[in-house]
Amino acid sequence: MPEEDSPESAVLDASSTAGELSPQLVVTARHMFGNQLAVAEHYAAILATTGVARGILGPREAPRVWDRHMLNCVAIAELIPRDQKLIDVGSGAGLPGLVLALARPDLYVTLFEPLLRRHIFLQQVIAELALPNVHNVRHRAGAGPAAVSAHVVTARAVAPLERLVEWCIPLLRRGGRLLAIKGKGADEELKSVETTLRAHKVSVARVVRSGVGILSSPTVVIELTKS
Repeated sequence: MPEEDSPESAVLDASSTAGELSPQLVVTARHMFGNQLAVAEHYAAILATTGVARGILGPREAPRVWDRHMLNCVAIAELIPRDQKLIDVGSGAGLPGLVLALARPDLYVTLFEPLLRRHIFLQQVIAELALPNVHNVRHRAGAGPAAVSAHVVTARAVAPLERLVEWCIPLLRRGGRLLAIKGKGADEELKSVETTLRAHKVSVARVVRSGVGILSSPTVVIELTKS
């Protein structure tokens, strides 16, 4: 049966020590999450237990929840001014949308996730973590007009950049920015979509790195600004 036709009703259980923050990363995590670290630890435990059990996160990712996921995502918070409206496209397990919402209570975050199982998981996590600044919408970006627009749209491991531009730039207000978390090939990927960028009136396109001097591997981000 397809994932979108399989509702989940299991209760979240973060009692396991899976996803526990290692002593080597405590200082970094405290610096990046501040007084929201306890909530972040709760979320990491959920990802490593319930998230894996439901197939939201791969089992091999459980030991790497902090270095590969939590810290990689929260690093881009430094690129986002206060009190912004943010849409996270293809939220999946909530990366980076939920991480940014819990680390930055000043942000108003809307999660776009089309698959029902993931949508239900996200809704339960939002309730478990008591995140009043998050709105969870079952919507596929690019499938039709959205009822919201944003200062910032984020995406991580969702689609190639050309498709992200087509889906995400229409969601932005004038002067808004797409922050697409990418890997080592970001520079080449950006060069390959110049025609698409012009067609969608992108005024500024650059590759930036977040968490420099804090993370051992800074987060690579393609930043596009809508004119």
